[in-house]
This record gives sequence, structure tokens and C-alpha cells, in this order.
Amino acid sequence: MQNIAYVRVSSLDQNTERQLSDCGVALDKTFTDKLSGATTERPELLAMLDYAREGDCIHVHSIDRLARSLVDLQGLISQLNTKGVAVHFHKESLVFSGDANPMNDLLLNMLGAVAQFERATILERQREGIVKAKAAGKYKGRKANTANHDQIKKLLDSGMSVRKVALEIGCNPSTVQRVKAKARS
Repeated sequence: MQNIAYVRVSSLDQNTERQLSDCGVALDKTFTDKLSGATTERPELLAMLDYAREGDCIHVHSIDRLARSLVDLQGLISQLNTKGVAVHFHKESLVFSGDANPMNDLLLNMLGAVAQFERATILERQREGIVKAKAAGKYKGRKANTANHDQIKKLLDSGMSVRKVALEIGCNPSTVQRVKAKARS
């Protein structure tokens, strides 16, 4: 049995130190994503799902670190529990091991819905801010980060899969897909 940590922050400049640093468990392996929790297409999440084995326990700081969508959250926990892997959310003091626990299920659904609501609210505020900034002539949009595009093209040309390229580069698979589509055109 291994104690596996999954840590996620939303951007590269955010610090992961506060998550699980004092969880009281000796962690055998840590998977860290610096991406939005809006999707499950995160390289380290996918690697963790592949790595986890029956009897392991996934340790996550809080529910919203694993997923920001209730459907994704339920699916991830179900997928892990089906493999015989437990999931421990430290902030909420909840453990999901596949055993029937109606109270834990209720709390998961409620807190997962709150995480989903928070994400929707953040996006709404962001859209409102962009509209105001555009009206004031202050918003130009962000510049595309093309620093890794040549390396992505080389790895794709060598026959490596999109998912493996994303893991190798440390980017989202959708970035690799965009580079691949642009190279075809």
C-alpha cells in the first residue's frame, strides 16, 4: 500500500507548499499539476490515475483541488474506488474507500457542487472584467506561449502520442492538440 499525494494549483506562479505539508502521513509519491481543475485532462492527474494500485490511498488537500466539476469529482472517486484505491480529502476529513457511506456521499455532492459554483462565479467575474477592460481599451488578450511548440512538433514527429508529449513537456494535452492541428494546416 502506498500513500500518494495529488496536489493542484491553477497556475504556474502559485505555490503548492501549503497543500499536504502537515497532513501527518508519510507520502510515498506526489503528483503535482499547475493547471485549472475545470477538466480532468491534466498530465499529472492522468499519471496518478494510471499509477495508483489496489490498496493505495490518494491524499488530496481539499475536494476542489481534485476537481471543480461535480460530475468529474464523482467520476474520479468512482474510478479510483473501483480499482480498490481510497481517496482522502484532508481539509474536509472525508475518506472514500468504496464502502457505502450515505453521509460522505451527501457531503461530497454538496461540497463538489460548491466547488463547481465557485468556478462558475470566477469565470463570470472574469468575463465581466474583460468586457469592462475592452471598453476602456485596456484589454488586448494574452499572448500565446509558443516557447515549447518546436519541441512538441519534434516529439509528435517522432511518433510519440499526444498524451505522452503532454507529460514529457509538462503541458495540457489540448496544447499539444492545437500545435498538431496548426502543423497540419
